[in-house]
Amino acid sequence: AIIEMSNPENDAMNPGTASRSAGPSQARPAPPGGSAVHAVTSVGARVFRQDVQSMHAYAIQDSVGMVKLDAMENPYPLPHALQVELGQRLGALALNRYPDGRVNDLRTALAAYAGMPKGFDIMLGNGSDELIALLALACDVPGASILAPEPGFVMYAMSAKLQGLAFHGVPLTADFELDEAAMLDAIATHKPAIVYLAYPNNPTANLWDDAVIEKIIEAQGAQGAQGGLVVMDEAYQPFASKSYIDRIHRHHHVLLMRTLSKFGLAGVRLGYMLGPKALIAEIDKVRPPYNISVLNYECALFAIEHADVFAVQAAELRVQRGLLLGTLAQLPGVHAFKSEANMILVRVPDAAKTFAGLRDHKVLVKNVSKMHPLLDSCLRLTVGTAEENAQLLAALKASL
Repeated sequence: AIIEMSNPENDAMNPGTASRSAGPSQARPAPPGGSAVHAVTSVGARVFRQDVQSMHAYAIQDSVGMVKLDAMENPYPLPHALQVELGQRLGALALNRYPDGRVNDLRTALAAYAGMPKGFDIMLGNGSDELIALLALACDVPGASILAPEPGFVMYAMSAKLQGLAFHGVPLTADFELDEAAMLDAIATHKPAIVYLAYPNNPTANLWDDAVIEKIIEAQGAQGAQGGLVVMDEAYQPFASKSYIDRIHRHHHVLLMRTLSKFGLAGVRLGYMLGPKALIAEIDKVRPPYNISVLNYECALFAIEHADVFAVQAAELRVQRGLLLGTLAQLPGVHAFKSEANMILVRVPDAAKTFAGLRDHKVLVKNVSKMHPLLDSCLRLTVGTAEENAQLLAALKASL
């Protein structure tokens, strides 16, 4: 299970904050054998870390029968002919063997797809969540810390805390821009091992000012022996108007991380990270052996081979995003923020009431209003198909 810190902010919101695609909590059935549970609890009090004991496990919301717009998933399935073709390929795999050199075929395909510069290398993770955890593990030296703007993807903080590293969150401005002065001051003060910059950001869905990004990167790399890494997290790149890939070659300390989850393979769990060969070589040392299964890499290879199909889907979602933003702008009491992702952040008069109303109308979104003070009264809506978006708008009008 992904573990989530138990604190007032997270407890006040729907549990599941610790995932890019998490929804509200669903109560898990009690395990059988009450006495055994008590025995484990007694032993656990002695052997488990105190901070782990204060956390609670990640739970997934039941979405059966709902219009699922809470997890930034691509709503389009593979065309039937491609489903049949992929099924035949997966059925022919040697599941009795460990993953083989074909995983390197995927690395090569992803490097070409992303336009990886010369002198760089690529490593794979079981989703980008694993890559974030591996970065914290590799950078766990005495006094090390991780820094990121907030609100942002909570796994940056979670990976730091679970690895025993300090985490420094720097609030965005009121309009969700990077606070240049605060970021530069935090870098100078804390000298973090890693600075994460999500591009676009989750849950605010915006791209940040390029000039400010460059100042942050320069500040993080200009500290000599005290310098650190910058990780550009491009999880939502298929829906954004810009990428950092054409600028990454300028720097020796910048990594670029992506996932195929938003591309259209959320169920496959495949993340990848590009960077200078020397940096990737060090991080790769802490990667578990065979972390990418034969099913993962064959599905991912198949998707890259048919990237044009997914590109058409992403283009349609960008069109739907524009239509959705236009309609949301006309709803009284609703403020929709500009989006460069497949999600839209909206501020409504009463987030809890509106969220509950949407659920009553069988539409599932994400209530982020308690995640950070800057997100007060905010909901995060995934961009769906035209039909799903119509259902969302009808339910939203009835729920405000």
